[in-house]
This record gives sequence, structure tokens and C-alpha cells, in this order.
Amino acid sequence: MKEKLIIFDTTLRDGEQSPGASMTREEKVRIARQLERMRVDVIEAGFPAASPGDFEAVKAVAGVVKESTVCGLARALERDIDRAGEALKKAASARIHTFIATSPIHMERKLRMAPEQVVEQAVKAVKWARRYTDNVEFSPEDAGRSELDFLCRVLEAVIDAGATTLNIPDTVGYSLPDAFGALVRDLKARIPNADKVVFSVHCHNDLGLAVANSLSAVINGARQVECTVNGLGERAGNAALEEIVMAVRTRQDVFACETHIDATQIMPASRLVAGITGFAVQPNKAIVGANAFAHESGIHQDGVLKSRETYEIMRAEDVGWTANKMVLGKHSGRNAFRTRLRELGIELESEEAVNAAFTRFKEVADKKHEIFDEDIHALISDEVALLEPEHFKLVSLKVCSETGEIPRARVVISENGAEKRAEAPGSGPVDAAFKALETIVGSGAELQLYSVNNITSGTDAQGEVTVRLAKGGRIVNGQGADTDIVVASAKAYIHALNKLHTNLERLNPQL
Repeated sequence: MKEKLIIFDTTLRDGEQSPGASMTREEKVRIARQLERMRVDVIEAGFPAASPGDFEAVKAVAGVVKESTVCGLARALERDIDRAGEALKKAASARIHTFIATSPIHMERKLRMAPEQVVEQAVKAVKWARRYTDNVEFSPEDAGRSELDFLCRVLEAVIDAGATTLNIPDTVGYSLPDAFGALVRDLKARIPNADKVVFSVHCHNDLGLAVANSLSAVINGARQVECTVNGLGERAGNAALEEIVMAVRTRQDVFACETHIDATQIMPASRLVAGITGFAVQPNKAIVGANAFAHESGIHQDGVLKSRETYEIMRAEDVGWTANKMVLGKHSGRNAFRTRLRELGIELESEEAVNAAFTRFKEVADKKHEIFDEDIHALISDEVALLEPEHFKLVSLKVCSETGEIPRARVVISENGAEKRAEAPGSGPVDAAFKALETIVGSGAELQLYSVNNITSGTDAQGEVTVRLAKGGRIVNGQGADTDIVVASAKAYIHALNKLHTNLERLNPQL
């Protein structure tokens, strides 16, 4: 029997630290339920001390997840740990993850603490966390640039204080695979009480080595990997869950451990996270990209037709890709729609939500002859966005665009129930629509990103638009989907405006 490799997913915490990827409580719950279906071992639901909204989100996830351990992050401060303990009170299985920096540059310039003070604070934090749970994880932030002797000293002390998992973060993505694997091996060999804890790693992707560093650590004895769906995360992101899981599964000749993940749930998780955050998956992304199992070269096609194993090291079906994507049309009934939602792992909160989604499905089906799984994911994300508190709501949009003429857009929106209208010119129909909206709203926000993706192939495909707005230090993403790309753009802009209007404050650590 091989040892178990624990999969610790931090999409809801570190993934959310990507600029514009902040999630609502309801969105976090949806993703957490999908992670539970995937049999993720530990779900880091957030940083409860960051804001009242993050506290409520962690509390909500802890209340619904039953099979996975729910984790809350806390700095090595009593008030942070108390907040995490309170948020996790209803969790069937809870973990508190506390951290403090241990590299010379962080201790001197950020913490302004002497090494002795850092050791004392780390021990105090772990002991304080033990008041709430005996499942306590400790991370020495910026371990990759910490001095080995001091790192050993801190980790030995927190094990004695009651830590059960030691996480070694490559916080700034500085490490190389051989060196990082050797660090884990040396820590396990040099720390006298190392056998009492599980060693974990948390690698950032600044040099494109997060997955490689994580796997090197696993080969050298780490038995937990912290990762995110689609590799989501601040800066260049984190180690991608799907790549870690499938590398270990595919190369069992190399790894002395195995995960218990249901890999068929990887694609639904990828689509859900991409839809909620607005961070589209690149076509050539490993495992979950649109081209991951595509073959265009004649030599490759010939080989695959003769024997799949010639060019495919895993099956598309194993990670949740489905060959039968065309499933529904405008004549499909409510039961067929509900059954397909269940097959796709989509759970809606109420019968009212199912009915609203079915109505939206019929609207799309009237415009589009064939409805694919991707369309269903998009319309569900669109429908859930509509269920969020809406300060602004699109009522109607008319755009005139003609060769040789300046495009104009006329828009009507509802603001707290009162209809307002405006008309504006633009360099194109989308630009005109956005300017008309700004004439009404006057948000003063900066448009940082406008991205369009076709959800499926064909000229009748739905377009999925992501809009990123920035104002006063806040960055938010808005999403919209429609067969009319200008309408989808207006929906996305209004979705972002509604997020800005909530004005939630956040305080994010960088682990």
C-alpha cells in the first residue's frame, strides 16, 4: 500500500489573491462543494481576519462541507487565530493554518523582529491555535530564502508546540527543483521530531517551476501539496492541482505515494473556477486546456488512431472531458436539463434557482440550435451572477455600427429600481456601450482588461466576456455571456460595477 499524498487546495484563499479574482460567499461555497466532490483532502477557504466578508465566507464553507477538512489562514497573532477558530466552529473537520516569515529579508524589513522573537511568536501562535483544534499547520513564510539552521530551529520548536503539518513555502517562486527537493529532504533528516508531522509544500510559479518544485519535494518526502485549480494565484500563480494530481497518477513508477482525488471532477472544477473568476484557461494549458488532447499533426493522428498510447499518456475521459458534448436543444424539457446539471456536478441552491436557470437555458436554445456542456456552465455562471445583489441592472441596449460611420450605443439600466438611459458614441460598438454606461454611472473606474472567449465553436456560439475594473486600489472582474457579444460585454461591465459597488475591504497576506 502506497502512502497517501494529501491534496490541499487553496483556490479559495491564495487563488483569490489574484487581482480581480475576489469571490463572493456564494461563489466560494459553489467551488468548495465541487472540491469536495473531487475528494480534495483539505480546502483552505480563506483568511477570516481579512474582512467581515471573508470571515462569513469561511464560516459558510465550514457549514456545508462534510467530507473534506476546512482550513482557515491566520497570521501568528492571537486575534487572527481567534477569528479563524470562530469561523471554523461548525466544520466537521477543521484546521488552522498559521504563519510567520523566517527569511532574513522578511524578518528585518517587514516584521522588524529579531530571530528569537520570531521563534517565540511562532510557538505562541501554534499553542494558541491548539485551543481550537488539534489540526494545526505552520508555515515559515519565504522558507526558500531562509537560513537552514534557523529554519530547523523554528520548525523543531513548533512541532514541540503541537503543530501537526509543516508547510514549506517557496513564497516568491525563487527555488529550483533540485534545491527545493533537497531542502525538504534536509529538513526531514535534521529536525529531531520530524517524524511527528506531515511535511507540505506551497510553491509559487514566478519562474514557471511551481509544479516541478512541488513534485521534487514529493519525491523527497513531502506528503502534502498545496495547489490551486488552473494554477490560479497572485502574480504568476501557484502549482496547478490538475497537473500535480495527474503527474503523480501517471508516473506511479516514480512516486511512492498516490492521491485519493476523483480525477473525473477536474474538468468541472476547472470550468467552474474559470467562470467565476473570469480567468480563462489558455488553450495549450496542460490537462484542462482545449488543446490538451487535440492532435493536428498527421503523424500524431495516425498514431493515435492505431493506438491511443502512442501519443496520449492519459485518457481525456479520466479528467472529466466528455466526448458527448451535444446534449440538449430547445425542445429539451426541465427533467432533461436537471439531469444534465446533475451529471455535470452542478448543484443549485433551490427549486427557484433551477427554474430561473431553465428559463435562461430556453432563451439561449432559441438563439442557438445546439447546447453544449460549456454553454450550460456559462449560463449557470451568468444566472448565479444575476442572483447576486444588483445595484445596477441592464434593461435594454441598442447599438448602431456601420462602415464609415461612428458607432453609437443607447443603453437603459435600472439603478435601485429607477430606470436611467444614455447614449454615447465610441470607436466601436463595445466602446460606445461602455461609454454610455459610464455616462449614467460615472464610476470613474479604469478598464484594465477586456477579454472575449467563444464558449463553443460555430458562428452561433455564445461569447463569454471578462471585464476588469480598478478603482481606489480595488480590482474586480465582471463576467457576461450571450450569443450577442456586445450584450455580453455590457453584462460583464455591469457585473463588475456591481462588485465595485459592494466596496468590500480585503487584507491579503502573501504566503
